[in-house]
Amino acid sequence: MKAASLLFLRVSTGLLLMVWGMIRLGAPEAGVQISEKYYQGIVSFAALQQPWGAAQLVIGLLVCLGLFRRYVYPAQAVILCAGALAIWKYLLDPFGLYLLDAESRQVLFFPSLVVAAATLALLAFRSDDRLSLDAKFRRS
Repeated sequence: MKAASLLFLRVSTGLLLMVWGMIRLGAPEAGVQISEKYYQGIVSFAALQQPWGAAQLVIGLLVCLGLFRRYVYPAQAVILCAGALAIWKYLLDPFGLYLLDAESRQVLFFPSLVVAAATLALLAFRSDDRLSLDAKFRRS
């Protein structure tokens, strides 16, 4: 059950990175708009969107496959946890009661907290992830 749960976490968080990577590759302007609106303009440069999207796509694919976990799990954790930290107001006040107002509140960002926790759990239990390609090839 533990190995299957870790597989599910790995594939679901990896797919999230792949989806965001594909969005940045296919519609770089969307990445700029999201960065400007929710992430205080961090990485808003249009020229960075496609390389950043390609990196997210590759990292997400490697996470899904369970390859090079020693490197891609920490990379995924940095991306997903930094993304959650950047929207801290939305996580602390999803209903717009004290940090945000009714116009800026966004309940749909709250799952970012769960995704960040999931990627940290993957790091913590990497050695128990027996259904990865790394485990099959005996490297972690």
